[in-house]
Amino acid sequence: MLAELTIRNLAIIDALTIEFREGLTVISGETGAGKSIIIGALSMLLGDRVSNDMIRTSEESAVVEGRFEIEGNSEVEETLAEMGLDKAQDLVIRRIISRSGKNRVYINGSPATVQMLSAVGECLVNICGQHEHQTLLRTDRHIDILDEFGGLLNLRNEYLLEYRQFLEFVERREELLKANDERHDREKLLSFQLEEIEKSDVRKGEDEALKEEKKILASASKLREYGESSYADLYGNEGSILEKLDSIRERTGQIKAIDQGFSVTGQEMDAAFFALEDIAFALRDYVKNIPDDPSRLEQIDDRIELIGKLKRKYGSTIEEVLERKEAIKKELGEITRLEEEIECVEAIISEKKTRLLRTARHLSDMRKHYAHILEEKIEGEIHDLHMIHTVFRIMFAEASESEDSLVLHENGLDRVEFYLSTNVGETLKPLQRIASGGELSRIVLAIKKVAATGGSAGTVVFDEVDSGIGGAAAERIGSKLKDVSLSHQVICITHLPQIACFGDAHYLVTKKVSDGRTHTRVLPLAEPERLEEIARMLGGIETTETTRRHAMEMLAASKGD
Repeated sequence: MLAELTIRNLAIIDALTIEFREGLTVISGETGAGKSIIIGALSMLLGDRVSNDMIRTSEESAVVEGRFEIEGNSEVEETLAEMGLDKAQDLVIRRIISRSGKNRVYINGSPATVQMLSAVGECLVNICGQHEHQTLLRTDRHIDILDEFGGLLNLRNEYLLEYRQFLEFVERREELLKANDERHDREKLLSFQLEEIEKSDVRKGEDEALKEEKKILASASKLREYGESSYADLYGNEGSILEKLDSIRERTGQIKAIDQGFSVTGQEMDAAFFALEDIAFALRDYVKNIPDDPSRLEQIDDRIELIGKLKRKYGSTIEEVLERKEAIKKELGEITRLEEEIECVEAIISEKKTRLLRTARHLSDMRKHYAHILEEKIEGEIHDLHMIHTVFRIMFAEASESEDSLVLHENGLDRVEFYLSTNVGETLKPLQRIASGGELSRIVLAIKKVAATGGSAGTVVFDEVDSGIGGAAAERIGSKLKDVSLSHQVICITHLPQIACFGDAHYLVTKKVSDGRTHTRVLPLAEPERLEEIARMLGGIETTETTRRHAMEMLAASKGD
């Protein structure tokens, strides 16, 4: 419910805060005092468009802020969750209108958009009047009202669960059929890709090994030159290193024979000699085994090019290419099972559709039964509100006679819309095409009275509900507003004392000129002040003891005293 409304610098309101409570709140005041500005401010919080012309003269911006108590309102909580906003006991909406055009919106302190306000606003407040922000005018809400009135929500929810499961299988069938349509081309492509990879017989690490082999083949002449010259210097040439080392080995042996203190042993010299000799023989053998095969180099280039082509098509590494091969095998296996899966899904869809149609028909029959009851009750309430020629009907969209062409949707088979004729001889028209704000307010009041919670928000604002009526009809409206306030917070702007006397709280809107500026004030009325205001509403400019006594009687009667 709306707990608090703060307005700053909007039209003739400089600064204003109104605290609201449960039940029926009445707002009265002279014409032009600013009552419509309050409704306009509330509409701003619900996402309605607003011009910066509404900013108070000489001010740069206007601010409207509302605090709503939303604990237990699951629809609001779900809407906030979808927007990524945290759950809270209170919802604070703030909207700033600037002359510079930099308008801002905040929901619980987080920046938001006007579209987000509209989505949240539908769950918070219904404004019924000439400039209504009215969810009851939305056709998609009418079926909610009917289903809640008839106690059909549980049945509808059971249907909805089945319907969503049905849609999942329908979507799966579409995916399978699309895949099946593309199957032959896809199967041909995959088979070609698999054959290409398998035929290549590519192996892990092969590319690196080929690069190493290519490097050796490309440098064969240099390797041979280096190997042969090194072997010749060590062993092959006259005066080679090993020949000289053999001579040195002999002389150091003679030194050792003469001088036992010589530190170099014969074994050490032998080790050095034989080590170099082994190196020399290794070089000789290496040179003999250096490949000299230009055709092999060409083969390696071809193989490297083939592997590179596979990498470009199937993965950046050989490992990824091999992984792709396994994935292709798996997909080919799945393609062969497509027809079997399609047949299985088709059978499930057929079975689920049969059950859905049975549930939807039952739900439709129940709706039509309760629609007649709801029509009679709402029409009776409308007649009781001084609209005696009004006809109210609940229209169902015609379903196809062919079962195959029946259109199932999340609510079943039915499209429901409220129709109305307010004058004798006029054809029935959709509720949303009613032009008169006063008529609309009374019709919405009648609907709220009969279907207290169906398709509605927690707070209902009635503006112009008293348009064109008075006397006993006004008293009946006041009584019905009181009834609706037992299940909703109701805020009513009225000029009629017969309505005002039913309020649980009463606010008086006044305006005065101070320091050359007009200021609007909203005053909560205690019982004495409330008596005076109702007397003023009865008597006009001059309040007499007679009008006071009449006002006192009206207040007492509204309380059942």
